[in-house]
Amino acid sequence: MRARQPDTTGFVDRDGVRIGYEVHGDGDVTVLLLPAWAIVHSRLWKAQIPYLAKRYRVITYDPRGNGASDRPVDPAAYDVHTQAEDALAVLDAAGAQRAVLVGNSFGSILAYLLAALHPERVAGAVLIGTTLNVTGRDDYPLAQALLTFDEDKGSDEGWNRYNRHSFQRDFAGFVRFFAGEAMNDPHSTKHWEDAVSWGLETTPEALAATLSDRAGVPPAKSAERLRALAPRITCPVLVVHGTQDRIGPVFLGRSVASLLRAPIVELEGAGHCPQARYPVQVNRLLRRFVDETVQAGTAADSEPRRTGPSRGPRREASRPRVLYLSSPIGLGHARRDLAIATELRSLVPDARIDWLAQDPVTRVLATAGERVHPASRALASESAHLQAESCEHDLHVFEAVRRMDEILVANFMTFLDVIQQEHYDLVVGDESWDVDHFLHEDPAVKRARFAWLTDFVGYVPMPAGGERERLLTADYNAEMLGHIEQHPDIRDVSIFVGDPDDVVDLPFGPGLPGIREWTQAHYSFAGYITGFDPASLGDRSHLRRELGYHPDETVVIAAVGGSGVGGSLLRRVIEAHPLAAENVPGLRTIVVTGPRLDPASLPDAPGVEKRAYVPDLHRHLAACDLALVQGGLTTTMELTATGRPFLYFPLRNHFEQQIHVPHRLRRYGAGRAMDYATATPEAIAHAMTEELGRTLTYQPVDGGGARRAATLLAECL
Repeated sequence: MRARQPDTTGFVDRDGVRIGYEVHGDGDVTVLLLPAWAIVHSRLWKAQIPYLAKRYRVITYDPRGNGASDRPVDPAAYDVHTQAEDALAVLDAAGAQRAVLVGNSFGSILAYLLAALHPERVAGAVLIGTTLNVTGRDDYPLAQALLTFDEDKGSDEGWNRYNRHSFQRDFAGFVRFFAGEAMNDPHSTKHWEDAVSWGLETTPEALAATLSDRAGVPPAKSAERLRALAPRITCPVLVVHGTQDRIGPVFLGRSVASLLRAPIVELEGAGHCPQARYPVQVNRLLRRFVDETVQAGTAADSEPRRTGPSRGPRREASRPRVLYLSSPIGLGHARRDLAIATELRSLVPDARIDWLAQDPVTRVLATAGERVHPASRALASESAHLQAESCEHDLHVFEAVRRMDEILVANFMTFLDVIQQEHYDLVVGDESWDVDHFLHEDPAVKRARFAWLTDFVGYVPMPAGGERERLLTADYNAEMLGHIEQHPDIRDVSIFVGDPDDVVDLPFGPGLPGIREWTQAHYSFAGYITGFDPASLGDRSHLRRELGYHPDETVVIAAVGGSGVGGSLLRRVIEAHPLAAENVPGLRTIVVTGPRLDPASLPDAPGVEKRAYVPDLHRHLAACDLALVQGGLTTTMELTATGRPFLYFPLRNHFEQQIHVPHRLRRYGAGRAMDYATATPEAIAHAMTEELGRTLTYQPVDGGGARRAATLLAECL
């Protein structure tokens, strides 16, 4: 799911070759994100588009040879000047007279040519990971490969793959190799996978044709022509280059910056595509370049201002301010966060709490009378993405989070805007994975103390994922461990919602520490937070009467929370009702669909009631005789705290529901896990009958977690 859909899409016809383009936003300044080599397309800029489009009109287009554009195989179609003129045609089609050009790799060559040959159309240029060779040197792999591109090396290993003949023999192998060279940064598995998938959208014939006008040309000859154009470039230019770029070595960027007397920002340790691996840094550089250099008319050779770890704008009053981020993945976060906020206000009475949150969490907050920050409306929907990723009672949440990368970047940039424009003393992130990750990636943007909350630690591979998933989860875990080790001051406090024994006793991965021992060393433990005091519900018989449940009926509630993945489970429960009713007199089944399922989408059945979103669902669960729920931690622990019997059905491939939650529930002796794959309506009905007759022996749930968590937050204030 994309973080932002284009406002306009279209095609331009260039001598029979169609070029597909998109337009995002409607700002006064136009930014044209140029395509790189045709081995990728405009999705390379997915982490930049949502942020830039809030301020500028952003135009992207796919290069001839990939994406929505045509894939001619005639080498003449890929002349570099022809490709540069594609950019002008797209600007014309979008009605843009001038634009700031941003080019990565080959795209920087296009930006250089356009700035020199069409200065009236170029307001500024940013060259990222440039492959412009103005030195004439040929002592690096790409230069050597271009010189010998038409020669059959007889080998398909390493840079020998960068060869017309190797393309034909094993194109997929070449794409994987080149993606690895371009995305060589540590912890870049997702970016490598993206690059491979985009590369496989073109053909070996088209890709070979793109190199025909450069193959065999001595670098000294092309460098002479490029240097001759330099005096014609008068617009502001910024060079951005990774120090570990294996496609265009950093000396290329330094040479271009020197030739043009332009500033260069070297990103330490970055590879060829820093806009993918380090999007926050690149987004900040692009915005600063446009705002301070182009819009304000700053001289082209001035160094972009660097930001330090300031504490944000001066606040107008001494009242402490808290920005609270509550995860939209499950409504339970909202209720526990409200409980923490209530306790925090009792400890710090003058604290003002603003919430940066998404639907459906904002519904809970609005009902509670909380202040939802207006910037919340700009957040891309994480819950909608997860719903789109799910199928029948199945959510591979680890992969879904990986594929949510552009949404997480976009939402972090919204958060960053908020904390840069307003003063906050404390940011509280309840499983705000984007904020925690990017604060560690770019510590200079931290503006306030940061408190991190979570109820699980560590990605755990699912068996169906095999060796690949074992390696990927270990890599993601290793990245997180490295973040904490390198920047221990980012999290001012880390709070685990639970007790030490609630943490799974598993390794983070091969050669990595154990999850429980590491968590005990790096977290404070609040105990579990139900979000309500079970004692406040009063006498259960009185609660049943208040909610309309009669003494002579057996009330079963089936609920699937805030996601839309639970429809298939509810259908099975509806089918199970008449079977269970044969053995349970007075059975009344209530199906709660939550905010994302339409009750009308489920079948009707005698004895079954359908209800939409129920704000005080925990009260109904406390009053019921049996609950049937998914494997989410919040609902199952609410049932544990109120001593209710329940069946829970963990989502398939959901590592938290399959591993972390059952581990915790086993500690309390609570609930009965059922495998959805074998949970036929008959099996569900049989289990309902058994659970209704079982004597419960749950361990008690400590009710002081919210107060302990709030005390830790108050210390940050």
